[in-house]
Amino acid sequence: MFPSLGVLVLLAVVLLANSVRVLREYERGVIFRLGRFSGVRGPGLIILIPALEKMAKVNLRTVVMDVPPQDIITKDNVSVKVNAVIYFRILRPESAILEVEDYYYATSQLAQTTLRSILGQFELDDLLSNREQINDELQSVIDKQTDPWGVKVSSVEMKHVDLPGEMQRAMAKQAEAERERRAKIIHAEGEMQSAEKLAEASEIMSRNPVTIQLRYLQTLTEIASEKNSTVVFPLPIDLISKFMDRLPK
Repeated sequence: MFPSLGVLVLLAVVLLANSVRVLREYERGVIFRLGRFSGVRGPGLIILIPALEKMAKVNLRTVVMDVPPQDIITKDNVSVKVNAVIYFRILRPESAILEVEDYYYATSQLAQTTLRSILGQFELDDLLSNREQINDELQSVIDKQTDPWGVKVSSVEMKHVDLPGEMQRAMAKQAEAERERRAKIIHAEGEMQSAEKLAEASEIMSRNPVTIQLRYLQTLTEIASEKNSTVVFPLPIDLISKFMDRLPK
């Protein structure tokens, strides 16, 4: 009698151990009873009917998935490699188990194909400058297709755009030419402003001839302060104009 009772107690302990489950706060259990979907349970302590109920555990935390580099041909026929990162989480555990075999693998493959198809619609300049717009479009397209699986894609970010070497050299030349163009424009604008100021100064000096003499004396002072061995002494034409008039023609 006692051996049979011990076997029953041992069997009860084994069945109880197999029927008790503890799920964390970020976990949910999708329950199947005789192969049919029964419901979602958790978090906390749950009891499964031995041999009748099975549980598939689903993690509700945000998943950070790295999309491997994809070969992209842009709209202007430039071959680049682009990798990205995608952030998603499970909103409906039952859909993630019932609607797709492996939601993680399916989301990864969908992200790769969408990355190639969407980026191929943009030119290289747009790909480099309008990343925020492209990221929003990628997120919208992927989230729409993963919604039946209970997967919510919260963000998609392009990490790196790998350009071919010849394209990098061409872009460097373009940037250098752009800087030279800006430098020439700034120099020309400076010359224009300088000419305007000189015109204003000459107009002011023409009103009072004494200002020309004062400017002449200031120039002599600046030359003397440099302590040069040779000094070019400019002689104003106004000083000798009277003597020139007295000479016989």
